[in-house]
Amino acid sequence: MSTKTPECWASDPNAEALRIEVSPERSLLLPHDQFMFAELTSGGDEQNLKLVFAAHEVLIRGHYLRRIETVIQRMELSLLAKIPISQRNLITEGQPVILEIVVTEAKSQESPPPNGSK
Repeated sequence: MSTKTPECWASDPNAEALRIEVSPERSLLLPHDQFMFAELTSGGDEQNLKLVFAAHEVLIRGHYLRRIETVIQRMELSLLAKIPISQRNLITEGQPVILEIVVTEAKSQESPPPNGSK
């Protein structure tokens, strides 16, 4: 049996992209050079971290997410994954815990030309 604590994130100073495991069936790679900004908000004991890339927005709900915010600031965040409920009790107090990850395509900033315009 493994004694390794489950991790919901990873850091790699050589990472050029962020791998997001949205579910066991779906993952996504977002290039660091398309990262635009992050926003961390707190409400009670939960935090929300929004990561905005050129074509996608990533919303993360969890606990102790400031460490993840700091790693994305250094452009070293290489992995995000939700921790299964069965493994959450193995996480050391104060370590980041991701409860939910939602990825959406960013809305285009351009509006379509009016009818008849080229």
